[in-house]
Amino acid sequence: MKAIALISGGLDSLLAAKLIQDQGIQIIPLHFKTPFCHYNKDLQEKTRGLALLIKDNLGEDLRDVDIRQEFLGLLEKPHHGFGSHMNPCIDCKILMLAKARQLLKEWQASFVVTGELLGQRPMSQHRQALQLIEKESGLEGILLRPLSAKRLPETIPEREGWVDRNRLSNFSGRTRRPQLELAQSLNLKDYPNASGGCLLTDPEFTKRLKDLIDHHAFCREDVELLRYGRHFRLSTKAKLIVGRNEKENIALEKLARESDFLFYPGEEQAGPTSLGKGVFSEELIEISCAITCRYCDPEGTQDAKIFYRQFPEQAKILKVERMEEEALLRMRI
Repeated sequence: MKAIALISGGLDSLLAAKLIQDQGIQIIPLHFKTPFCHYNKDLQEKTRGLALLIKDNLGEDLRDVDIRQEFLGLLEKPHHGFGSHMNPCIDCKILMLAKARQLLKEWQASFVVTGELLGQRPMSQHRQALQLIEKESGLEGILLRPLSAKRLPETIPEREGWVDRNRLSNFSGRTRRPQLELAQSLNLKDYPNASGGCLLTDPEFTKRLKDLIDHHAFCREDVELLRYGRHFRLSTKAKLIVGRNEKENIALEKLARESDFLFYPGEEQAGPTSLGKGVFSEELIEISCAITCRYCDPEGTQDAKIFYRQFPEQAKILKVERMEEEALLRMRI
C-alpha cells in the first residue's frame, strides 16, 4: 500500500507523513515548487535541504513537481478569492491536491496525505474549507489529514482498515505544543519548529507583487526578483531594484536580461548593484544612478561615479549626487 504525502517544508506535513508511514504504508513524499515559499536560500538549495530532511526522517527520496507557471495563472484571478493579503490559499491547495490526484495511478498510490490541521489557518483550514478543498480537488474519501483525523469524517483508508484511526491525532487550533511533543515522541531529527510559510502573507512582499500586477509586468522572472533588494517605482514603465548585500548584488546581476539596465559604483567605491527593468529615459538613468549612490559606502556618501549599462552593452559613467531621503521615499515600493 502506498500514499502520496504532500511536503511543504514545515513540521506539520512531516508529522503527517510519519504517522502514516509508522502504520506500514509506503510514503511517496511530494513537494510542489511555487514562486512564493519562504526560501532562506535559493530554490535549488532549499530543495536540497528539504530532500535531506525527508531522507533522514522518512528514508524516502523527495519528488518535486514544478507548478510555478500554473500558480501565476491562478494568482491573477483565484476562484475562491484572497486571504488577508494576496494569498489564494484555497485555490492553491486545490491546485496542489488535484496535481497529486493525477499522480496516484502513475505512482500506484491509493490515497493522499497532508499536514492540514483543523482551525490552524483562518481561510483554508476551517471545517467548510477543508470539505470544499477535498471535493474540488477530486479526492473525496481518499484525502487523509492525520493530525486532525479524529475530528474529521472517516476516510476510505480508515474505513477499509488500511490505516488505524485510533493511532491518528485529534489536534486543532493554532497552538504548536502538540506538534512539538509529537515530533519528539516520533524521534524526528532536525525538524523545523514552524509550519510552512508563504510570502503571499507578507505585507511588504505583497506590496511589491501588487505593484507588478498593476503595471502589467507579471511573469515568472519578474516575480522571482521580488524577493531581492529594495524596490523603487520610477515611472509607469520603469522600476529599480537595489541590492542590500553582496549576495543580492550577485543575484541581481545574474538575473539581468537583455535590455535591462545595471547600475553600480566603480572599484574604488563600495556600494550596491541596481537592476533597472523597463523603459529608461536619460532622466530616469540619472535618477537610478542617484538612488544607487544613496546606498554607497561609507554611509553618508554625498556623490559618486556610477557605472551604468543597458545589458549587455558596454558601461558608461555618470557622476551624481545622492538622492535625498524625501524623494527616495516617494518612489519606494
